[in-house]
Amino acid sequence: MNNKIPKLELILVNISGHDRPGVTSALTEILAEYDATILDIGQADIHHTLSLGILIKTTSNLSGNIMKDLLFKASELNVQIRFTPVTVKEYEAWVGRQGKNRWIVTILGRRLTARQIASVTRIISDQNLNIDSIQRLTGRVPLSEGEEAKTKACVEFSVRGNPNDANEMQSLFMKLSAEEEFDISLQQDTMYRRCRRLVCFDMDSTLIETEVIDELAERAGVGAKVKAITERAMRGEIDFDESFRERVALLKGLDESVMKEIAEKLPVTEGVSRMMEVLKRAGFKTAILSGGFTYFGNYLKQKFGIDYVYANELEIVDGKLTGRYVGDIVNGKRKAELLRLLAQVENIDIAQTIAVGDGANDLPMLTTAGLGIAFHAKPKVKATAGQSISTIGLDGVLYFIGFKDSFISDGSKPVNY
Repeated sequence: MNNKIPKLELILVNISGHDRPGVTSALTEILAEYDATILDIGQADIHHTLSLGILIKTTSNLSGNIMKDLLFKASELNVQIRFTPVTVKEYEAWVGRQGKNRWIVTILGRRLTARQIASVTRIISDQNLNIDSIQRLTGRVPLSEGEEAKTKACVEFSVRGNPNDANEMQSLFMKLSAEEEFDISLQQDTMYRRCRRLVCFDMDSTLIETEVIDELAERAGVGAKVKAITERAMRGEIDFDESFRERVALLKGLDESVMKEIAEKLPVTEGVSRMMEVLKRAGFKTAILSGGFTYFGNYLKQKFGIDYVYANELEIVDGKLTGRYVGDIVNGKRKAELLRLLAQVENIDIAQTIAVGDGANDLPMLTTAGLGIAFHAKPKVKATAGQSISTIGLDGVLYFIGFKDSFISDGSKPVNY
């Protein structure tokens, strides 16, 4: 009589082959028949090719029959199957790694090349991080070059571990993105990343492809003077408040009707309509925090259903601009204050906020927000913000949050991220 107690066995089962409905179901039903415990499972599908991994716990008296039945079923399904024994020591070491930090690396561009991906993954490896999973967030890229200007390609890496130097990794990513002409985001995968709730945007050169004060100045015949001051202010070379007062003073005498004409022809940035629609459906609150003017912010508010607008108010008397403004200037410091205030009003943690802007006066809110994104920004702003989008439109923000095209392509599908 054999009273030998069955030995514990851990087996990694890897299945690959042409994917079709029912493969995973058929294989897991066999495991269920033998009451095997599934310790881990993961599946991916690339161009209809299945890659499925299942780590099971069973006993030595059952493992042979389990593998035999799985082999027969795999042959019937015309897929390949491989078994790898895992020791208890290896498994316990794997479990011990689960407390390590997780990071999300998102790369984004019109198209992504093998060179770009290889460079990113090399930095990840050099930082002693392990890639747990990779997923494509954008739709499939067409082979035709006809629509090249509007294509988007985004891949998200989930990596685990403690980087040797997180600041160095961020710096290397930003340098690489500038050299190889793509965008990249590095975020720690905390609970806050998955529950952002407030997005605050600069207006001029972010939501719209112009500086409104330059448009007003052109109508007032002082375009060159104002544009020169604007460019110096956006580069951070002169104080924003002083530059604002100088520029507004040059608008004295301009007819109020000009503002309506400009508002109706504002060049909205690529991707804004799509981004706002998705954010609204997903329950995000949105705000404009702008050093521009309230009149134009309110126009965009009505157009896109934006929740809050804070900008500068031009003084108008008898239908003419006086060259003065009303109230406090919305400068960089004020933008950061308003971001904190809106977070309190919405009863959310500051880590749940996102800020997007292009100029030096946006830096305080970009560095205050849980996720600060420099959009088509000046080099100084990109270097400080840490996250940037320079290759596609403003809907690139959606990918940095983690949205997938397959769930946001039309309003009939649920938003998933």
